[in-house]
Amino acid sequence: MEVVNPATGERIDTYDEAGEAAVERTLTDAQRAFETWRERPLADREELIESAAEVLREDKREYAELMTREMGKPVAQAESEIEKCAWVCEHYAEHAHEYLSEDHHPSPPGTEVKTVYEPLGVVLAVMPWNFPFWQVFRFLAPYLTAGNVGVLKHASNVPGCAEAIADVLRKAGYPEGVFQSLLAPSDLVDDIVADDRVRAATVTGSGPAGRAVASAAGDELKKTVLELGGSDPFVVLDDADLAAAAETGAWARTLNGGQSCIAAKRFVVHTDVYEAFLDRFVDEVEAFTVGDPMDEDTEVGPQARRDLRDDLHKQVRASVEAGATVVTGGEPMDREGAYYPPTVLTDVPEGCPADTEELFGPVAAVYEVDSEDAAVERANDTEFGLGASVWTEDRDRGERVARRIDAGCVYVNQLTKSDPRVPFGGVKQSGYGRELSEAGMKEFLNRKTVWIE
Repeated sequence: MEVVNPATGERIDTYDEAGEAAVERTLTDAQRAFETWRERPLADREELIESAAEVLREDKREYAELMTREMGKPVAQAESEIEKCAWVCEHYAEHAHEYLSEDHHPSPPGTEVKTVYEPLGVVLAVMPWNFPFWQVFRFLAPYLTAGNVGVLKHASNVPGCAEAIADVLRKAGYPEGVFQSLLAPSDLVDDIVADDRVRAATVTGSGPAGRAVASAAGDELKKTVLELGGSDPFVVLDDADLAAAAETGAWARTLNGGQSCIAAKRFVVHTDVYEAFLDRFVDEVEAFTVGDPMDEDTEVGPQARRDLRDDLHKQVRASVEAGATVVTGGEPMDREGAYYPPTVLTDVPEGCPADTEELFGPVAAVYEVDSEDAAVERANDTEFGLGASVWTEDRDRGERVARRIDAGCVYVNQLTKSDPRVPFGGVKQSGYGRELSEAGMKEFLNRKTVWIE
């Protein structure tokens, strides 16, 4: 695995891929660790995940710079990502007992009937490169604290992040084998999923990756959770605060270089405010500082790889050829590295890539609609259903529209985000299952009924 700095195009490190022997050792160690880890008191597991938060904060800058070197995230955003990882650790340190408490049920006199929550075992996590720490901690904080053990198959362009995360847990005091990074190629994933020692799998990433793992797991009747792509609508109604909507919308489209499943991608704007919003939105987009991701003032860095930048441009070019108008941006930047400028497209025709595909970069498609009903129809006109954002000064109207949008989460007057306190996940081609909160923690647990006569 060769790691290339996307800001410079220079190779910065090389890692050896794990072969079948390494996979065997990893799964053996994981299964052995589970037998004792599952019996560890929950209070101990809570203390350990809290210690992981402390380690993250102690070395925050080191981990942030590692992310920036490997995938190009602006370093200030990388530091925020580490803080969020520490937060999710602290959340489960504080709330795991509450989330995993027994549920008691009505029963005949003299009996006690309850549901208890027990871990399944070894869980495989196939994780992406775009939030290389957060996506993993979103997995490990609840599931390890619940008593499962984890094996991480991270994206091939962020192996340093994968190894660093495993090191965080070692420093925090986790026993050997409870969490392991396995730098395995993708062609070994099906065999790993099929192994009897692996009891469940979770995937965050592309639709093809999710379907492949779900298919392999389905053949073995194993539980999966999938968080896949998105083409989130950002709905601006005629009574919206346009200044706030434009400012937040520009950030929601370009955060992390636009490389986020829950980024705002399709801007659906009521005709009464379309021109005014578009002017404000373009001004906000053009004001971003694009540059060296190691610079504290940079707001938009490079795309994570040159091939990803090129694929994004092909989607933009095909959309323009189909009739879309480029208002700003639209061409790769003339500089070293995989840079693509914040771009705004209007007059987006049906069926072009900007209309039907996920654009995983800082490219916004803006639509004009003439009514609330048309806005909802346009928002739902996608195979994806991860998140959405609705903007209106009328909170009741916002909730009414939110309930009509087919998505796993809808935020009114706020950008779409994942938060440890609330369930996160999608519908349709954006996947199934939930992460975070109590609902997420219980995805990979045996909900065991215990009847005591």
